[in-house]
Amino acid sequence: MTETTPATLESVDIGKLLTLLPHRYPFLLVDRIIEIDHDNSAIGIKNVTVNEPHFTGHFPGQPVMPGVLVIEAMAQTAGAICVLNTMGNSRPKVVYFMTIDECRFRKPVTPGDQVRLHMTKIKNRRNMWWYKGEAKVDGVIVAEATVSAMVVME
Repeated sequence: MTETTPATLESVDIGKLLTLLPHRYPFLLVDRIIEIDHDNSAIGIKNVTVNEPHFTGHFPGQPVMPGVLVIEAMAQTAGAICVLNTMGNSRPKVVYFMTIDECRFRKPVTPGDQVRLHMTKIKNRRNMWWYKGEAKVDGVIVAEATVSAMVVME
């Protein structure tokens, strides 16, 4: 492995995610990342359960995961692979979510769903990264967006 060629990993479990992202319960919205191809693409997994705090008010009797949290889960997946591939000799201080573009919500996400967060790199310039994402449940797109992040090094 060379300095310019980051390792391709098969997956990142929750323990490794906790070292890559600053988020913690109840705001860590990715349970695992699978099928990582360097910083080019990855698929994150979010297992949606009825005991998550947002379901008490969104909506009582008919729980629906807020769309902004689906997009946040997409951004966390992209942010984790950005951090994973920029660590080198120093660990990034933080990843800032910068933009959301072309966002569309297609279908509600409800408890019991497993959301697969498909993120594909569009471009990278210095410490900025752009990803196109699709959130899918059972292969059906429930949300899509283009997101960008800025990696701040220590």
